[in-house]
Amino acid sequence: MGIIVFGSINMDLVATAPRLPVGGETLLGEDFFQVSGGKGANQAVALARLGIPTQMVGRVGADNFGVELLKNLQASGVQTNNVFVDETVSSGVAIITVSQAGENQIVVIPGANGRVNQEDVQRLSSLLPEATAVLLQLEIPIPAVVAAAKAARSANIKVILDPAPAQSNLPAELYPLIDIITPNEVEAGQLVGFAVDGEETAAKAGEILLQRGVKCAIVKLGAKGVFCATAQENFLVPAFPVHVVDTVAAGDAFNGALAAALFQGISLHQAVIWGAAAGALAATKPGAQTSLPNKLTFDAFLQEKLTSYPPKHT
Repeated sequence: MGIIVFGSINMDLVATAPRLPVGGETLLGEDFFQVSGGKGANQAVALARLGIPTQMVGRVGADNFGVELLKNLQASGVQTNNVFVDETVSSGVAIITVSQAGENQIVVIPGANGRVNQEDVQRLSSLLPEATAVLLQLEIPIPAVVAAAKAARSANIKVILDPAPAQSNLPAELYPLIDIITPNEVEAGQLVGFAVDGEETAAKAGEILLQRGVKCAIVKLGAKGVFCATAQENFLVPAFPVHVVDTVAAGDAFNGALAAALFQGISLHQAVIWGAAAGALAATKPGAQTSLPNKLTFDAFLQEKLTSYPPKHT
């Protein structure tokens, strides 16, 4: 048994600068590097590096980026037999600017990710009998996301949705198909229509998302921690204090570790702690997949931090 990630596969082109530019400004940068990314691929790598059998379902283009993207997924232990090489379009690309403070701006060109369709859902469906969960994001067409969630629900497989990039008009039919939704502050605000900036507003957002049919709403609040709401309980897990270098893929690390914990039968509360720890670790390194921790690093970090900083259950 394993976990399936159905989503985007991008090549990230990353520029670092002292700060993020404002509109119309040309800013002298500091460094440039190319690294494999895409929210789907990042979450697949996050899972595989934590020792979870992981299948990636998605698309790349028939170009040099596509070859490298597949090679990097495979090197991390992700199964790529169900990644389709689309000869009609380029691979997806994300253009990322990162400031010295670790803030980022991202422009995504979907490429092959924008062609994900029912054929890919059929490939996903063939894997469902051997899966315990499906991870979804919003860097592929929404109809494909909905179809994948329906297929997973029909097979009684847990659906975890990272609603990023932020969208305010998710189809109402999608929410009841979701077991766990994991927006950050900005994404939660887009979903519910008001600013989410702390525990109180996260609780209100969580309540609305539950009313829409989601079974569990987890709102990532950055340095303020992670708020989790279910029909049975609400709790806040404080953030792990780290020196932030780059927050790219921190949310993907969170989802990967959350799903990895649940895969191993760990409680929801402890799984959220795992997610917070992995997200914090990822923020200490630059890049997307290059920042995702392996099991040895993750276990050591979690053991050390929980000894000196035990998150509280409220």
